[in-house]
Amino acid sequence: MNIGIVGVTGFGGSELLRLVLGHPTFKLAYVGGESSAGQRLDARFPALAGHAAGALIVEAFVPERLGAVDLLFASLPTGKSREPLSRVPARVRIVDVGGDHRFVDGWTYGLTELPGARAAVRGATRVANPGCFPAAALLPLAPLLRHGLIEPSGIVIDAKSGVTGTGRGGASDFGYVETSEDVFAYGLAGHPHVPEMEAALSRVAGSEARIAFTPHIVPMKRGILATCYARPRAAVSKEALLDAARADYASEPFIRIVSPERGRSAHTSWTAGSNLAFLTYDVNERTGLVVATGAIDNLGKGAAAQAVQNANLMAGVEETAGLTGQPLWP
Repeated sequence: MNIGIVGVTGFGGSELLRLVLGHPTFKLAYVGGESSAGQRLDARFPALAGHAAGALIVEAFVPERLGAVDLLFASLPTGKSREPLSRVPARVRIVDVGGDHRFVDGWTYGLTELPGARAAVRGATRVANPGCFPAAALLPLAPLLRHGLIEPSGIVIDAKSGVTGTGRGGASDFGYVETSEDVFAYGLAGHPHVPEMEAALSRVAGSEARIAFTPHIVPMKRGILATCYARPRAAVSKEALLDAARADYASEPFIRIVSPERGRSAHTSWTAGSNLAFLTYDVNERTGLVVATGAIDNLGKGAAAQAVQNANLMAGVEETAGLTGQPLWP
């Protein structure tokens, strides 16, 4: 299957490049970009010197000129993909890693492990990848809502992300000097992931979900930890929470359910370079609040690896193809 990647030199695009080149079925046939247009791929990625893909020229993205591409990954900043992707020929399947098509008519929301999502993605030609923060928060919360263990309103999501989550073209306050030895919250006045998370959680719960979401930037390259607080519908134990998640995710190849160890949750470093999600559950005995955490790689399950998982389903190949490598050990 011939694969194209638009935005190949961005953080998400370069992770897609790494995964596609290691995929047993996909063949990279097209790379697109803006500032890098006209350059050989091995000029931007020197490790590709001598590799057949290294000779590919990064092209300015013209949607009508994709050649023999069968499936296109679009890794463009939010606000930049809706118009050009509308001009991509219908024969070309698309996974949009950006934020322009989540819960948009004609596009399938592609967080595969949510109820009903896998079958929908398998039959889709236009898939909207989930946002990185939503992937980290929705996965631990979905089983609790589906089993009626927590209230769908008043959920609080406190999430920390590595700096790559801001994108390579991020604002100057997301640079190394500004983020090193510092942690700060942002998006306090409103964040574009809030409607996405509320829409997804409402579908799972069967009633309106309302969340409070605060993202933070922490001085690491990659990884997201989402700590979610919710009111239980009745007295609930840690074991009941873990049982609900294990029941829903028993056959999921990329979900790992871990019990808190000495009061600690999953680590983001466990996920680096992978499509894995580690989920942890507990109950705060003092307040009675449910605490659900999700740890993912924002460039993996939060972006490129999830996109490849979706593409595998769309292409009719093994869902885990190209995604079975072990994480990068600390």
